[in-house]
Amino acid sequence: MVSETAGDRSPSPAVARALTVLETLVESDEELTLTALAKKAKIPLATCASIVYTLEQRDYATRRVVGRSHFWRPTLRLYGLATQLIRKVDLSSVASREMRELADRLGMPVHIGVLTGSSVVYVAKAAMPGFIQFDTYPGKVSHFNLTALGRAIAAYLPEDDLKPLLTRLEPGYGPKAKPVDEESFRAELARVAKQGFAVEDQEEQADIACVAAPFFAAGGHVTGAVGVTSFARELNRDKRKQAQTGLVQLAATISERLGATEF
Repeated sequence: MVSETAGDRSPSPAVARALTVLETLVESDEELTLTALAKKAKIPLATCASIVYTLEQRDYATRRVVGRSHFWRPTLRLYGLATQLIRKVDLSSVASREMRELADRLGMPVHIGVLTGSSVVYVAKAAMPGFIQFDTYPGKVSHFNLTALGRAIAAYLPEDDLKPLLTRLEPGYGPKAKPVDEESFRAELARVAKQGFAVEDQEEQADIACVAAPFFAAGGHVTGAVGVTSFARELNRDKRKQAQTGLVQLAATISERLGATEF
């Protein structure tokens, strides 16, 4: 019997197209006609139709009929699957006490995020009491290059994993948004890798800043990042230094508990 390694197996074009259609539906800000969906997904119209009808049958997509036009959008069935997965990825239990202590010490919420595709998914949070709460919660999804969490992870990815992500950079909407190009982002990741943490300051949105540090699993593979979010005015020079130090220490604790020996 001849065994196959992952590198020997050929990817399935059919599965790749189905996932592309689903991702295109989810990423779109509006409902799409079949023609528009096929064009955005760069898939032949007949193939796209077959895929989207299958998604409809499996409750991953639905359509609204207006005259002779059909407008497609995704359903929340994906959210149900994601919620089940997040419940199984219980990274918060690895260092819940330390997350809580750091949040109390800084007066800022502490988060753990993991990279899924080109997105960062928040999987744990040590929140702060009070009326004002940041829109960060387990299950939240953000584009990787717009968050300190995502940059902290991306800076330590192998080149083969990083390169596809560099074709999916998204522009920020904040007043300090930086140029969206591969050269600039690689330079940013080099700075992150050199200093051991990442900073995002009013790039994704106005008045919000965050700092994050990566953690690793056995074998030295980057697994996720831990970070804090605050109003930019509150994450001043001294507070930012405290956050950087605390996050690097917390990331080291998580890495040790995940079996990493070098990080």
